[in-house]
Amino acid sequence: LMAPLEADTSLDGAAPLVSLITDYFARTRDGAGPVSTHCTVEEITTRLSAQPSATGAPLADVATRLARDLLPDVNHLAHPMYMGHQVSAPLPAAVWTDALIAALNNGMAVREMSPAFTPVERALAQWACALVGWGDGAGGTMTSGGTEATFTALLAARAAALPDAWRDGVGADPPVVVYGAHAHYAVTRAIGQLGIGARNGIAIPVRAHRMDVDHLDRALADLAASGRRVMAVVATAGCTPTGSFDDLGRIAALCRAHGHWLHVDAAHGGGALLSPTHRHRLAGIEHARTVAWDPHKMLLLPLSAGMVLARDERDLDRAFAQSAPYLFRPGAADTRSVDQGVRSFLCSRRADALKLWVALERYGTARMGALHDHLCDLAHLLHERLTARDDFEALHAPESNILCFRYVGGLLAVQEPALVDAFNDQLRERWNASGAGWITATNLDGRRVLRVTMMNPRTTSAHVDRLVDGLAALAAVMHREQA
Repeated sequence: LMAPLEADTSLDGAAPLVSLITDYFARTRDGAGPVSTHCTVEEITTRLSAQPSATGAPLADVATRLARDLLPDVNHLAHPMYMGHQVSAPLPAAVWTDALIAALNNGMAVREMSPAFTPVERALAQWACALVGWGDGAGGTMTSGGTEATFTALLAARAAALPDAWRDGVGADPPVVVYGAHAHYAVTRAIGQLGIGARNGIAIPVRAHRMDVDHLDRALADLAASGRRVMAVVATAGCTPTGSFDDLGRIAALCRAHGHWLHVDAAHGGGALLSPTHRHRLAGIEHARTVAWDPHKMLLLPLSAGMVLARDERDLDRAFAQSAPYLFRPGAADTRSVDQGVRSFLCSRRADALKLWVALERYGTARMGALHDHLCDLAHLLHERLTARDDFEALHAPESNILCFRYVGGLLAVQEPALVDAFNDQLRERWNASGAGWITATNLDGRRVLRVTMMNPRTTSAHVDRLVDGLAALAAVMHREQA
């Protein structure tokens, strides 16, 4: 019974899977081969249609099947022409640490389950809080990502606004949550999940892809005049469509004036905390009550590694206040628990803090800040390339590593905007299917546009040029086909 289990514990036993990873890094290093796949779901599913084996097979055979039937059709995020979603080509040391985390499998709900890694998580949360600009009372915890972090932060805001909501519900007259129209869907999802009700979410229009603070000022004044309670104001630092940063300083000043809870969703933009060049974009974040940050984005960690931070860590504890004597031991009301599960939505929690700790120890904050700047520089370079041409239109100046643009060559005479949108949509689909690269698309100011997110340290200026030239060449082919 134990023979195959014991065989797989040795370095030789692990070699088939370890080799898949090292071979993947080697194959993607030079940018050769397709970035993604043209195969359909049905084609890939057919390869897996056989029933699982009752007796098993050598790990080498399983690895061979992985390499043959699945790996060729993944999205190769380590390929320098992958410029798609906000998911990183992860740092190698963090990749290897992920396997160590799985092998040790220490749960992070209470310290007795993870005596060594609980202090690591607490220390990293306090380090991140110090970066934000908070003092000794601050703290936080790892999350699965920004969605969980924002949910947790708004749960804490609900506990402050409605202390009896856990027992009694939010009642017939819940408070409102105010957020920018460009906010991540995590905000409106949390409003619904927390029982506040979608109709009690107030979206503030954006100006130049940032929350319109003048409009926010008027909205908060109107809410105060009408006696409506505000549970929280949510600002965004690095919004998903364009990577733009809200004016945190002005928003914080309004929240202080009205006594409102300010949550900053810095899931994407929080990496700027390590960048002397871009740190100014987060000016004012120190006035927030809570912050969401995803190190698995711009700090290039493997999924998942998010964080929720609080200026007063006890706010998180109060958000989850409940009795679970089989796990949590109650302490004094003013005592900060060393257990992380008391301030987390999850009970089964991985030691994801370890891969952040290893990455920081291996590469250092200065190098990780420089990697952040490199990715932002690539977006700026793409912006320069596009604005120097007349066949593309850059739709905003990048504030981070994200840029939206569209192809307009030969389309300026087209009177129907929907046809231009459709051309760009088709251009993106054909570019991705070709394997030459991979980008995303989004809706911006009512138009369908192309979108690039630079998330790979291997991407260089040469790859930026390959993207622009490749899209232009493909568009010319499409024009000829439609002539």
